[in-house]
Amino acid sequence: MTRQYGTLPDLAGKRVLITGASTGIGAALARAFGAQGAVVAVHYNASKEAAEAVVADIEAAGGFAVAIRADASDSAALAAAVEEAATALGGLDGLISNAGGMVKRVPYAEATDEDYDRIMDLNARSVLVAAVAAVPHLKKQGGGFIINTTSIAARNGASGGAGLYGSSKAFVSNVTRGMAKEWIGDGIRVNAVAPGVITTPFHERYSTEAQMEAMRATIPQGRHGVAEECVGAYLFLASEALSGYIIGQTLEVNGGQLMP
Repeated sequence: MTRQYGTLPDLAGKRVLITGASTGIGAALARAFGAQGAVVAVHYNASKEAAEAVVADIEAAGGFAVAIRADASDSAALAAAVEEAATALGGLDGLISNAGGMVKRVPYAEATDEDYDRIMDLNARSVLVAAVAAVPHLKKQGGGFIINTTSIAARNGASGGAGLYGSSKAFVSNVTRGMAKEWIGDGIRVNAVAPGVITTPFHERYSTEAQMEAMRATIPQGRHGVAEECVGAYLFLASEALSGYIIGQTLEVNGGQLMP
């Protein structure tokens, strides 16, 4: 699906690191920010070819992007990736923490310490690590934005063995509010986006057709979303002109499946 988002002049030239940007929502974000004239660091872990394809698309459209690899669940590696991005882009004006995954479906009663650590490190700790590493660079520019990707699962508790994943995303939603309070004095606006059921490689990996159909049946709009339908929320929150007085908020993008 190709979408036109209009032009947001205040995003042109912004230096933005997007974690988990090789596929799905992250890839759609990278292409959209590139189209706005932002220069983009495309973080990935395993999907090198996909990340390079995103970079190529941005550059083919006249923009600038660089691919940066790191395991988001490895704190030292992720912090180093933030520094690499800042060096490659000449600084940072924005961070979008989008890296994450379910890791596995496991009922609470069967979850091991290893399951907990893997899921929380990837989805929760990574958001904190990336933000802490990015903040000095944002402060140096006089402020900027951080947008964290949470999930509808943070509010509805998830199901089908996705409870730990949902709990890790609940951490992301709450840490967003805490970060917003701590860093707005430095001109750093922190917000989040909570996608609902979006057809990306995430669900291709973790959800069966029956599970996807069961979730579709709970969506008033009557269908799953696509990655490009999430992009507008991030562009809005990144734009000082559009959302300069919005901090600590989570925008729900879910076709009406959850109306908090």
